[in-house]
Amino acid sequence: MKHASLGASSAHRWAYCPGSVAASADLPNTSSPFAVEGTTAHDLAELALRAGSSALNHFENQEMADFVSVYTEYVERLSVGADMTMIEQRVDYGDWVPGGFGTSDAIVLRGDTLHVVDLKYGMGVQVYAENNPQGMLYALGAYNEIRHAADVQRVVITIVQPRLDHISEWEISIPGLLKWGEWISQRAEATAEPDAPRVAGASQCKFCLAKHNCGALLKHTTDAMLTEFDDLENLPAPDTLTDDQVGAALAAKGLIEGWLNAVQSHVVDRLESGQGFGGFKLVAGRSSRSWIDECAALKELSDMIGAGRAMTQPKLISPPQAEKALGAKRKVEIQNLITKTEGKPTLAPESDKRPAVNVQLSDFD
Repeated sequence: MKHASLGASSAHRWAYCPGSVAASADLPNTSSPFAVEGTTAHDLAELALRAGSSALNHFENQEMADFVSVYTEYVERLSVGADMTMIEQRVDYGDWVPGGFGTSDAIVLRGDTLHVVDLKYGMGVQVYAENNPQGMLYALGAYNEIRHAADVQRVVITIVQPRLDHISEWEISIPGLLKWGEWISQRAEATAEPDAPRVAGASQCKFCLAKHNCGALLKHTTDAMLTEFDDLENLPAPDTLTDDQVGAALAAKGLIEGWLNAVQSHVVDRLESGQGFGGFKLVAGRSSRSWIDECAALKELSDMIGAGRAMTQPKLISPPQAEKALGAKRKVEIQNLITKTEGKPTLAPESDKRPAVNVQLSDFD
């Protein structure tokens, strides 16, 4: 499948780090199991929306079918009485981003409102619709296609992320969308400059293929630490730091860890391909042992030490395991059997969209 060099799905990267486009151009982008899983889910969703929801009943992976149905049912409800529904529609946003095009999961026109719906099957990162560059680029392309035939006044971008039980909706006016289009157009032009700068940041660096050799990210992480700590070999104890120092360290934590992991993966790849890297080598990892034949092992051990000692006591599966076995549609049948305790509070920056937990001293009685 052909992809635009300034793709909508990577706009969060190139819009803020224009130099990343050239830096990533010749690097291999191998498909991960998660990407393959996502493609399968999208193919299944398209089939169900075109051929009918009964297609989900015959899919071999019923868990995936149940999750996908959350998305297809959302689109089907939105499509009732709609003026137009387009599934897996190619959209061209080249008027703003040279050569820009992509495929939108679902586009629905209802009166003067254009809906752009995106299925996210992953569960590693929660995605929000507000100011979502992928959704906004698709909205620009869709609006440009139908603006002469329909009086569109607003756009609603929706992210459906069923495995996280998450649906996010956000509305923007057409003037607001076009204003943003001017900004993204300028960002796209910056990527074509021969000296396009590389700019480090949490959003653009997270999935960048070229962060292992990025001088901007190295400088960013080094400066973040040296600004607050003069001697990195003898760092002070955390309880002796000022609030500013603690804040600076936490703000840099994600970027520094991501960069170090990328550097390590790069060196491992070089060594695995037979290239040397001074000062490092690959060594055997920790081995694990398992039974060649569990049934045969159980029989032998039962004779040696007794069946009671050879087998552990059976244990009831956990609620998540039970829900997975039942599937998304039937898991509601066991909710009366489950109790839920609040998770331990997790540290997050102020910009995180989740509400703050109101922790009181009485919580620790």
